[in-house]
Amino acid sequence: MTTFKPKTIDSGYYDKSDYHNRNAAHLLNPESSFQQYRVQKILEIYNPGPEETILDLGCGWGTLCWSLADRVKHITGLDFSEKSICLCNEGLEKKSYPNLSFHHGNAIDTKLPPKSFDLVIAADLFEHLYPDDSEKVVRETYRLLRRGGHFSIWTPNRGHIIEILKARNIFFKKDETHVDYKSLQRMLTMLERSGFTVEKHHYVESHIPLFKHIERIFLKFFPPFRRRIAILARKP
Repeated sequence: MTTFKPKTIDSGYYDKSDYHNRNAAHLLNPESSFQQYRVQKILEIYNPGPEETILDLGCGWGTLCWSLADRVKHITGLDFSEKSICLCNEGLEKKSYPNLSFHHGNAIDTKLPPKSFDLVIAADLFEHLYPDDSEKVVRETYRLLRRGGHFSIWTPNRGHIIEILKARNIFFKKDETHVDYKSLQRMLTMLERSGFTVEKHHYVESHIPLFKHIERIFLKFFPPFRRRIAILARKP
């Protein structure tokens, strides 16, 4: 097993470490209970129509792209990890999705044309971004969206009991790639500062059987039951 540990978590970490191998079972299978939960909850934030063009920032293994390809006009997956994009393109060779493409690029500066997307999705991305990079990604997203386009955000809540335990390596291993968790208020401030109008935001329960039903009842009153942060913003 590689022990590659850079001072900062960048694209080199994802390409040279065992990140993709150790997380494959959890994130690669679109039929897993976690991925089905993830896709369902992301679509509850915003459900794109058949004529919309989508960008999935930080697409990873491409599982969200595979799940949405049949629903939309075109979806582009972008990731700064060359290894991620190679894995996605290998999958694309085995499946027939003429409206799906994957690109190696940085969400800070995608090099994609301005005003070219109806929806940009950042699902499980912002926790992987350092503070300055997060601000740049929000501004780049604003540039990429058409007027009236939407920005859908899905990110872990640091105050949830699982994240609290992870931070202390109790029962769960700390995820070193989660370099900077954002609170709901911090995300809202970044979005509004960049010109977005926030249409809705809420906390979401986890996917854990039985426990999720308890969380759903009490998450409004008990912060440790708030597993995820969900936000929908619009470019005026």
